[in-house]
Amino acid sequence: MADEDEDDDALAAEWEAMAGGDDEGGDDGGEDMAAEWESMLGDDDEDDAGDETAVSSGPSARVLNQDEIDSLLGFDDGSGAGDQSGIQAIINSSMVAYERLPMLEVVFDRLVRMMSTSLRNFTSDNVEVSLDNILSLRFGDYLNSIPLPAMLGVFKAEEWDNYGLLTVDSALIYSIVDVLLGGRRGTAAMRIEGRPYTTIERNLVERMIHVVLGDLSAAFDPLSPVTFRFERLETNPRFATIARHANAAIVAKLRIDMEDRGGRLELLIPYATLEPVRELLLQMFMGEKFGRDSIWENHLANELWQTHINLLAVLDEQVMSLGDVINLEVGNRLILNTSPTSPVEVRCGDVPLFKGMMGRKGDRIAIQVRDRARINEED
Repeated sequence: MADEDEDDDALAAEWEAMAGGDDEGGDDGGEDMAAEWESMLGDDDEDDAGDETAVSSGPSARVLNQDEIDSLLGFDDGSGAGDQSGIQAIINSSMVAYERLPMLEVVFDRLVRMMSTSLRNFTSDNVEVSLDNILSLRFGDYLNSIPLPAMLGVFKAEEWDNYGLLTVDSALIYSIVDVLLGGRRGTAAMRIEGRPYTTIERNLVERMIHVVLGDLSAAFDPLSPVTFRFERLETNPRFATIARHANAAIVAKLRIDMEDRGGRLELLIPYATLEPVRELLLQMFMGEKFGRDSIWENHLANELWQTHINLLAVLDEQVMSLGDVINLEVGNRLILNTSPTSPVEVRCGDVPLFKGMMGRKGDRIAIQVRDRARINEED
């Protein structure tokens, strides 16, 4: 035991001597290293003294917080669908915004007015249709955002040879079924989760889609005649793919209220479908009325009634050869096959207007109008 204690003491003394040597050498080495760093910093300070823009580094550099990172990447939850920023704005910069198609908003406004009347006749109830918003997004993003369960009606624009999509949410489905089958007012539509739609429900919703598509065709008629034909009804968005997921589309969100019931209806039209009438949709439109403008027509009619025209009173007409006309000389007489009581035709240019009798008023020859002249009597 004594030998072991002596060995421990000797080992401890040896470690102590080694540690002391390292501390002395370390102090010298630390002093040398500190001097070297000092000289380097001094040189850097002298070099940067004349620079006006000195870049700070180290702990003073600014670090972005999580909100700024989300805003940079465009993942800010508070921003709306149209207020994209950051990388998301760069990605979607190639998409065409619906504001560049001014006539499209006029068409949707016309659709809302027509649907209010047609759905009121269809349901025999007080129906109010309103347009929530119109937005532009990619087709794949829209399919992923559809709340299920829902019914998706695929329709085809015959003249444009392309397709569109009509989405009816579950609240509107059960409201339409409740209204058409005589449900009592004041009671919320019963919704049973986890079961597929029945044949009766699908048929009733399909009838409503036919009414909406008829109104949509009529809304586009003043711009370009088109027929929207119903193709099929789907409940799975994967089976309602009518365009590539990266393609841009217009989505119009409509709200249908039937007193204490109602729901949402969304209309999606890809830009490829609207391409044949893109030039028409790009034109600026002043006012809310299509086609004829009654104000301008009335103004034009009033101005026409005040227009001055030259009238010709034709006593008689004769057919002569060109040679006889050329051989006419001063003093020659033309015998008219008319008498003082013969009718005189009044013309404006080559158009006959009236028939009357020739007389005198004061020192001037006058025509008394008796009847209107018949145009193209042979027809």
